[in-house]
Amino acid sequence: MDKLRGALDFCIRHQTILGYSIVSLLTAASEHIFSSVVFKCPCNSGNMLYGSVFLIVPAFILFLLGYMVNARTWRLLTGSCPQEKRCSCRPWGTCTRYCVVLVPVTARASVAPLTWIAVALLRASFYECAASGNRLIKNLVCKDKGEECHTKLAKIPCNEKLWEEIPGEFLNLQAQSQLIGWLLIASITTVALISTCVSRCYSPVSYLQLKFWKIYSKQEQELFEIKAKEHAARLAEINMNCFFEATDPAPFQTPSNEDWQKISFLYTFNSQEQYYSMIHKYVNTNRGNSVRFGEGDQNPPVLGFVDEGSES
Repeated sequence: MDKLRGALDFCIRHQTILGYSIVSLLTAASEHIFSSVVFKCPCNSGNMLYGSVFLIVPAFILFLLGYMVNARTWRLLTGSCPQEKRCSCRPWGTCTRYCVVLVPVTARASVAPLTWIAVALLRASFYECAASGNRLIKNLVCKDKGEECHTKLAKIPCNEKLWEEIPGEFLNLQAQSQLIGWLLIASITTVALISTCVSRCYSPVSYLQLKFWKIYSKQEQELFEIKAKEHAARLAEINMNCFFEATDPAPFQTPSNEDWQKISFLYTFNSQEQYYSMIHKYVNTNRGNSVRFGEGDQNPPVLGFVDEGSES
């Protein structure tokens, strides 16, 4: 039992890394299935289009899905364009802030598609098919070698031995694909490390306070779910009793539309009077009626977890 508890604690502490790892493994497994079972290069003039579709389109779909499953995307968009506001981005600061919020969202959404592309390049099937039909590569490989070389190059994905019949020092297509794949992985790792370092350097709080903040956010979200279910159940029970018993409802306090709107705003950090969430800020600013509620000029990427509690 202690080992199970220790394993659960480990998973909770490293849930972000484990989540990315699981997404990457599932993406790699999907790519393996596609390349082994579904993908069949036509080995003709359609190689470029066919190979490119299998390399890029699934990655694009995974990128869109990454946006769809991120809680911050919907927290940012929900209610931002009501009819009375006519969906306007006139305030330059608002648009800039939206862009700042979308940068880390985009980075998270890119994990699965970049994994797909990197694994596909290392396996080389998609690239080999697409490159064998690319006019630029054909001109480089088959320079001054006649039309027969072009025909053989297009058939290489179906018969690897044909590459031996094309003389020259040009790297074969599999080697090209794997080199590009490793360069892509190295670039992604470098960018991820640099962006994490920069984000942590600009963190407005210390390491241990940031750790406490994440614990608080998790606990607040769990309590919100419990209280919301209890409140909704009581309200539903009152309405059902009134309906079936033909009685008038007793007074029942529930947050107003304005209250819900206030706690749904994206979190902004104020170094003078810090709050750990929008609910924390709402409670300590006279239910959001104080001037202090609108204060806050920073939204550091390292604090993005504040708005992502519902994602877990």
